[in-house]
Amino acid sequence: MSKIMAVANQKGGVGKTTTTVNLAASLAAAGQRVLLIDLDPQGNATMGSGIDKRDLEITVYHVLLGRKTVSEARKKSEVGKYDLLPANRDLAGAEIELVDVPHREARLKDALQAVGGEYDFVLIDCPPALNLLTLNGLCAARSVMIPMQCEYYALEGLSDLVNTIRKVRAGLNPVLEIEGLLRTMFDPRNMLAQQVSDQLQQHFGDKVYRTVIPRNVRLAEAPSYGVPALYHDKVSKGTQAYLALANELMSIEDGLRK
Repeated sequence: MSKIMAVANQKGGVGKTTTTVNLAASLAAAGQRVLLIDLDPQGNATMGSGIDKRDLEITVYHVLLGRKTVSEARKKSEVGKYDLLPANRDLAGAEIELVDVPHREARLKDALQAVGGEYDFVLIDCPPALNLLTLNGLCAARSVMIPMQCEYYALEGLSDLVNTIRKVRAGLNPVLEIEGLLRTMFDPRNMLAQQVSDQLQQHFGDKVYRTVIPRNVRLAEAPSYGVPALYHDKVSKGTQAYLALANELMSIEDGLRK
């Protein structure tokens, strides 16, 4: 069975898309079969995977509305070595069109059932909002990875997201759990970052990933070339961190299977 994981945080600019794209590439480089789902109308994960969102005729929008299957809509990211269910601005209209659709929060979950056995990991890049698109991601997933910067406002936003996850688990998806908290754009020289990191570890314990993603220029540059950082600068600290995160995830999965 695929490990379906939503990468979510309603706060923007915390590294959700950077994490989803680079983690997908790192898992694929380790021999895992990966599907990345872009649920953000901005389509940044699509562009970062080397696929021009402006040229797409079929996207995740058509899958959510039941007009196309995942198999019909997915693309191969040649630069990332994984499959992609792409998005563009059409997705912004999906929320309005889904309002009167039965079980609208489970559209993605239902669509993924046909391809579940084809992948080891399915990563869902959720938009920076607690909306119907994010709800579809949370209902389809079995776990949630929460990227966050180690700063004060991130802690406040985290409590809102945790409450949302609890409500989804109670009413829509009883198997949903927090996979882990990922510290991103981390600067060890920043005293506040260190303090927030310590608070996270004290409060969430082993739910905080050991891997820490540093603030890194190469990670910021890679999307402008339409490639994951792994294929922009393999030896950069950012790339090495995401390779380490992929290994940590695979180790967790191996432990669960045993």
